Amino acid sequence: MHIGIDARELLGQRTGVGRYLAELCTEWQKLPQTTPHRFTLYAPALGSDPSVLGAPFDRGPAGPFRYLSLPGKGGSLWEQINLAKAVNNDLPDVFFAPTYSFPLRLSIPVVLTIHDLSFATHPEWFSWREGLRRRWLTYQSSKRAAQIIVVSEFTRRELVTEFGLPADRVSVVWSGVNRPQLPALEREPLILYVGSILNRRHIPELIRAFAQVTQRIPTAQLILVGDNRSHPHQDLAQLANAAGIEDRVTVRSYVNESELAVLYARAMVFVFLSEYEGFGFPPLEAMAAGVPTIVGDTAVARELYLAASCRVEVDDVIGIATCITELIENPTKRTTLLAAATARLPHFTWVRAAADTLDLLERAGNC
Repeated sequence: MHIGIDARELLGQRTGVGRYLAELCTEWQKLPQTTPHRFTLYAPALGSDPSVLGAPFDRGPAGPFRYLSLPGKGGSLWEQINLAKAVNNDLPDVFFAPTYSFPLRLSIPVVLTIHDLSFATHPEWFSWREGLRRRWLTYQSSKRAAQIIVVSEFTRRELVTEFGLPADRVSVVWSGVNRPQLPALEREPLILYVGSILNRRHIPELIRAFAQVTQRIPTAQLILVGDNRSHPHQDLAQLANAAGIEDRVTVRSYVNESELAVLYARAMVFVFLSEYEGFGFPPLEAMAAGVPTIVGDTAVARELYLAASCRVEVDDVIGIATCITELIENPTKRTTLLAAATARLPHFTWVRAAADTLDLLERAGNC
């Protein structure tokens, strides 16, 4: 079977969707059931070899993958015109769209991944133009897809309700999490956040809670890692200055994998105060790195993390500060959370996610 893949999310500094696709491709290179298949990756990067897309294709032979470079910048026009033309010319048996939408004029079956519906359920988090674009393209794509993958039962319920899709076309495939290789460093009173800076993740509340923590633990540090994509824009440095803790707060837009491993090895607490996620990689990655995790009390958090995290109300600054302080000062509580995380993490493997996704592609391609 010939499987086409929209691979543009592999380019540049990867966020959640890019990492999602990279992990699937990594496992597809190894899975025995991939042997009968060949894959074509489409993206707007110069070159003719998959290695231009970065990991996992820059680590050795690409196996069943070939790369087709398409002109353009990878936006919606590239998707609907350049990508559509190339795929309709190649005519693979099935097409995999890992990021919300695909060319609407494709003449082959498509398996589409929708990671969340924040743009539909919370339009206030987006500019009107971006929100409209996402809502229209995702809705139209979902109506045309042969099969839709979502990454949580929560998103499945939202998709069926908001878009009126038949439940039997929507499959839940949990993403995986990798256990990072950490340097041997001593834990310190470091509170860590990793992820894009979005309004729904309540970074201002985290900064205010951290200010309270420093009154009891003066050596505490807060490190925020992520591209600031907030709308309306949140000036994190200004918020830290206003709280009088600018010397205790560090903001980094990006760190590489080795730098991130050092931060995970040093951190004593990971905080992720999102009020809405389709899945949420960062808390699981922190758990895999042995860092006790505090998350917003949401439907997805209850579905995925169970007792492996400390759940708080995202606007309860005092409660957040109390939970952070307890985890820093109470080794028993940290041990309890990490034991629950160790029991929970085996449910999230990329091997299983890749196998389940491949099965859906095979079924769609054989229809």
